[in-house]
Parts: sequence; C-alpha cells; structure tokens
Amino acid sequence: MSTPGPRKRIHLAAHFPGVNSTTVWADPRSGSQIDFSSFAHLARTAERGLFDFFFLAEGLRLREHAGRIHDLDVVGRPESITVLNALAAVTDRLGLAATVNATFNEPYELARRLASLDHLSAGRAAWNVVTSSDAFTGENFRRGGYLDRADRYTRAAEFLATARELWDSWTPEGTPKPFAHSGPQFRIDGEFTVPRSPQGHPVVIQAGDSPEGCEFAPPAPTWFLPAGGPGVIPGKHSTRHSTPEAGREFYADVKGRLARHGRRPGDLKIMPGVTYVLGDTDADAREKADEIRRQQVSPQNAILALEQVWGRDLSGYDPDGPLPDVDPDPDSALVQGRVRVADPVGVARKWRALSEARGSRSGRPSSRPPAGSPSSAARRRSRRPWRSSSPRTPPTASSSSRTSLPAASTTSSTGSCPCSRSAGLPHGVHRHDAPVPPRAPRARTKGLREA
Repeated sequence: MSTPGPRKRIHLAAHFPGVNSTTVWADPRSGSQIDFSSFAHLARTAERGLFDFFFLAEGLRLREHAGRIHDLDVVGRPESITVLNALAAVTDRLGLAATVNATFNEPYELARRLASLDHLSAGRAAWNVVTSSDAFTGENFRRGGYLDRADRYTRAAEFLATARELWDSWTPEGTPKPFAHSGPQFRIDGEFTVPRSPQGHPVVIQAGDSPEGCEFAPPAPTWFLPAGGPGVIPGKHSTRHSTPEAGREFYADVKGRLARHGRRPGDLKIMPGVTYVLGDTDADAREKADEIRRQQVSPQNAILALEQVWGRDLSGYDPDGPLPDVDPDPDSALVQGRVRVADPVGVARKWRALSEARGSRSGRPSSRPPAGSPSSAARRRSRRPWRSSSPRTPPTASSSSRTSLPAASTTSSTGSCPCSRSAGLPHGVHRHDAPVPPRAPRARTKGLREA
C-alpha cells in the first residue's frame, strides 16, 4: 500500500476578467467593468477565500475587428495601478498585482507608482511585466510606433534592472542616495522620491510563453503566468500547454533554465490558468456552466473567434457547419490589438482533426468549463496527476486564475465575470447585495514574496 506524499501548499490568484470570449459582460448580472464595486466585490471574495493575490490585466488600445471596435470585448476599463490603490483600502491581506507594459512606460515614473502602491498596501504590490511589439498599440503613444519583436525583451530586462536600482537607492534606514543609470535603453540620474517600500521591491510576475518570454522569466520574476493551461475553457485558441503532457514539458523547460541564472527551482512559481463555475451543489454548478457556455459561444462569437485565427472574413459561414476549408492567412490585419496566434495554420489543422475525431461538423467548442460545488472542485484539483517526474523540478504548489502545472491545482472564480454565479456565493445572492463580513483591524501580514 503506497503512502500518500506530503501535503502541498496551493497558491491561488483571482484574475478580473476583461477582453476575451471566456467572459460574459453582456449579462446584466455581471455588473460594470468600470464600477469600483465590481473590483471590490471580486477582491473581497478572493480575500475571504484565502487567495494570495488579485490580478489585473492591461489594455492600452481598444481592439478592432475588421476595422471596427470589437463589440464582444469590454470596451474601456480603468488603469490597473489606480484600481489597486483603491483596493488597498478595502482589503487587508490580498496581494495586488498590476499588469504594466515595459515598452511604452519609463522606469522612473513606473518605479515611483509601484513603490507608492507597496507603501499604501503595507507591502502587497506586484508588477506583471509585459511587452508589446504591436505597431497598432504603439500609435497611442509618443513613441509613434513599436519595438521589433527581438528588442522588446531587451528593453524590458533593462527597464526592470533600472527600476530595481531606483528602489535600492534608498537605504533600509530611510536615507536617499543619488542614482545614475546609463545603458542602451535608458540614461537617467537623480534622486528617487519614494522611500524604500515595505517589500523593498514589489513582487515581479511575468506572463506569456514565447521563447523570449521564457528566457526573460528565469533571471527576473517570482511568479510566471504562461498563456493557457490544463482546464482552460476551449474557445480561446489552443496553446501548446493545453494538455498535462505539454504542461509538464513546459514546466521542466522553464525550471531547467533557472540554474544558469543562479536560481533554484523553488524560486519561481508557475501558475497557468483555469476557469471554474461554482454552485451550491454539483448539479447547480453544471446548470450555471451550461448557461454561461451558451452565452460565451453565441453564433456571432463563434464566427468572430474563428476569424481571429483564420484572419479572414468568415461571415458567410454557418456557425453550426464545418470548419472553413480554406487555410488561415498568417499575414492578415483583420484583427488589431490582440496577441496573434503563433501558428494559425497549425491551429486550424488541429481543430479540423479534433472535429473529425469527434464526428462533429461544427467548429464551435462544445465543452463547458469545470463546474461543481466548492468541496468537489477542491477534491478534483487535488487529484490532478500533473506532478513532474523530473528530479530537477521538485513540486511547488501554485495556482491562480492561473496555476502550477505539474504540482498544483488552480481555482478561479471567473465565468460570468464578477457576478455571484461564478464567485461561489449562494444562489440568488448577487454582486451588489453580497454580504461582506466586518473588516478586522489591520495587521501587517506576509507579502507575496513571503507567501
């Protein structure tokens, strides 16, 4: 009889949904993507659920589809750090992670904003470092263009190093020191105006799974959020991490890069994403999941999702018919402002094979997100056999609206967005009338770095 292994600690993060087909902002019960009460509700729910941090994505330009604003997106949303500063006042223990672009910002200004958030939250700030090689987004900035794909992580690496120099320019005793940085990307000198923050440096997160991103992750972040993962709702395009086997391979690859940067495997936690729909009972959750899925994959949304991969006008196709027989156009400009599918022709080939294997003519995804009561969801995730057998990658339990692939589980309260239908609240209790327990007196707690 085998002896069960030691219990692993699971890290959880809540992602506030934004601009993709897995969210259902069209449902009136989802509330507003601008209203502060929407953010406060999800953050407080995550804190009650003992989540480690609350994660906000970033959108620097409204996405377009066929020359028009993509009307299935959330059209407009607040700036991340501003929202998190406000959430610091209504939460006590939850980490607050902002996605901020290293391509279109400057080190001094951003280091100052992040250090301020770390002070106001008593040491709960985190920075998700992202880059952009998108000229369409660059048109919104004085830069007037964009960086070549090969240069974006070069700038990001120097940006992060420069920000750390600024944060370190104050001693732990509170004495400021002049700083001077001269490099290929930035040449600045002066004095940093914000004293050393409670964490010293905000926790660094990196999202994405391009080859450049994977190499950027080992020397810098504490948390790594790859795109996709086991359990992600079908309907977003497939990623190479959409199976446990691909996840294990990716996990071993990233962890295997750490040693040459002087880091141990446990120094970096990998947190892929998953979406759950929770209910009072398993049957209740399945009913909600079916309703959410019907809203996510409307006929209009199905065609638009295919167009994002094919790069072609598919409005003449039947959403319940077979997949297009024409191949995608990899050089298409039909969709602007979103990450391009790395291999659209390969994705189309996989989707056709999957459709044939299922004996279905339809290209519309038919599965629903994992659903169940909180207790059954916890049991299901703890049984997932994702642990890596590689001796160089000891299991580190993590998760979020993103989780640790081989060794952990993920729980995320997304679905019909901040509505209680996906946040695990009792049936009939919705966002604006959800009971919130009295806040306890504020106490200094562990930051993300110590979690």
